[in-house]
Amino acid sequence: MNRRRDFLRQSLAFGLTSCVAGAGIPPALAAPSRRGSSSIGHVVPAKGTVTRLGGLGDGYKMTVVGDGRQIVVVNDGPGWVPPPATFFSTRLWTVDGPPQSARFAQLAGYPIVDRAAHPEGAPHYYGHGVIAIGQNIYQALATLDHAEDRPRRWTGAKLIHSPDGGATWRNGDGSSPVVWEDWSAQSRERFPFFNEPDGCFSLLAFLQQGGASGADRDGYVYAYGLNGSVDGLMNQLMLFRVEKDRLLDRNAYRFFAGRTRGGGAQWSADIASRQPIHSFPLGWVNSANLFPGDLVVESWLPSVVWNAPLGLYMMASAGIGCAPDGTAFGKPSYLGLWVADHPWGPWRQIHEDRAWLPDGDSAARAYAPQIAPGWLAPDGRSFWLVWADLAGLRAFGRDEALVDAEMSKARDASEKTVIEAEILRRYMPGFAMNAQRIDLLQG
Repeated sequence: MNRRRDFLRQSLAFGLTSCVAGAGIPPALAAPSRRGSSSIGHVVPAKGTVTRLGGLGDGYKMTVVGDGRQIVVVNDGPGWVPPPATFFSTRLWTVDGPPQSARFAQLAGYPIVDRAAHPEGAPHYYGHGVIAIGQNIYQALATLDHAEDRPRRWTGAKLIHSPDGGATWRNGDGSSPVVWEDWSAQSRERFPFFNEPDGCFSLLAFLQQGGASGADRDGYVYAYGLNGSVDGLMNQLMLFRVEKDRLLDRNAYRFFAGRTRGGGAQWSADIASRQPIHSFPLGWVNSANLFPGDLVVESWLPSVVWNAPLGLYMMASAGIGCAPDGTAFGKPSYLGLWVADHPWGPWRQIHEDRAWLPDGDSAARAYAPQIAPGWLAPDGRSFWLVWADLAGLRAFGRDEALVDAEMSKARDASEKTVIEAEILRRYMPGFAMNAQRIDLLQG
């Protein structure tokens, strides 16, 4: 594999305490006259609140542990480690404090996924859904096929588990240490989902229900997945649920199989009986490679949070803006926000932006929006949305010769990491954690 191909594959693979005065959460607005999803009419991104939280990487799926800190997933970068830093395929960090003064620290016990030590040609694992349940933390990691003639597609989800707040980690079957299975070892015996029809449920996001999942309403974990990795399937949102103490038991999963006449949910143990809970717009999934080794960007993987003060569920999701040739990030992304009274919907849209340009930045290529579950106002009337931005990606591609020349100066892995980080920050300064306050307005 040439240096250019290696750099692109490795670097650009896609993929708090309680709110108090001074935390950047506005004072309570007028209390809504009613609760539930019908109490919200629309949202307003608060002007002047875009906050650049730094770091280097993307993903930013989040959960809240029992002491109020948030845990955040960072993929494809060193996060907030100063240079010379290791580039991680995925890493968990803790976040303490409000957005304007957030403090980040590595979750020390998390298994190291050092990209430099990754065997040539071995499968990569990218962190997605993470959830704290009591002292337990669970994380779903997605893996891909190794196609060369088209964008690689998501094929499986591995589940790892910490029983002690992140100090130690185990594979889904309880064994330790955590292993990153090679191609021949990936299987349904090792993963809860592998080579399912069209790759469904390879990308997972968990419903967040308060600190350590203490605000759940029925004793279940709800996990959202996509129905495949191509347009027409990736925009179909699927759902399963499982008792909180049985998340590691794949046989206990029950898939949404349609609504009852009264709006309730039907559940089935058979994945073939799955039905979408929601369909996002078509036309926002990449179908061609911008760079060698590209993959299908995780369009439409949502972030869903229970808003206890208002008695409703909130969902944020985005589709990737594609160029006419089908390559990713050719135009601004689609951003949508929805509310519902049940985890399975029906979902009512309260915000649509077909050219998502945070803070009016015309160059923005924002993606993967996350509702930060620990940055929800005490009255539920506002929250902070988090995302990464790949503005500058195409300029980076056009300057291939310059990038190669700079990378060739590296004498060892440490220097390569420093140069690579400098290049990424220069071309794509938004490839980091960005946040903005979103206000919910009464309908």
